[in-house]
Amino acid sequence: MQDSGAKWKRITGLSSLEGQWLRRKHFTAEVLAQIGEHIRLSEQSHTGELMLAVEAVSPEHEPDSRMRALEVFGRLRVWDTPLNTGVLLYLALDRHSIQIIADRGIAAADDLWEQVSDRLQSRLQQKDYAAGVLAAVDDIEKILATRCPPVSGPQGNTNDLPNEPVLL
Repeated sequence: MQDSGAKWKRITGLSSLEGQWLRRKHFTAEVLAQIGEHIRLSEQSHTGELMLAVEAVSPEHEPDSRMRALEVFGRLRVWDTPLNTGVLLYLALDRHSIQIIADRGIAAADDLWEQVSDRLQSRLQQKDYAAGVLAAVDDIEKILATRCPPVSGPQGNTNDLPNEPVLL
């Protein structure tokens, strides 16, 4: 539920400006490269695939962040892995929203994803963006390591999705 301050920011357009400012300040090319490399290295021990999408300004056509995350999940083809083990970590900076969408091949309870989101939300509120996202990647990778163990053979630990974060 949005508080009145968040609603006021959205109506005046300040949330869009804030989202763009947060993306430029906290998601520099260096930070994005560091996150991408962190994802690449962490995916070597299991068959899960993680993608990070950072959206500075959410589109008006979808006011619900969860539904927008599902849309991004489909558009980025996170679902398109051989074992259905893709995960999207979606950040809507203007809405201060974090969503984690996991494909059907990952049998993890919703509360595990909520714990990751809550910890990341706390870090973001403390303006600890880069370290917070890296910690969230580690948290997600721990879940994937237990839910998507390595597989030998042709479907082994292939890298089916890009590791570099996507800026929307």
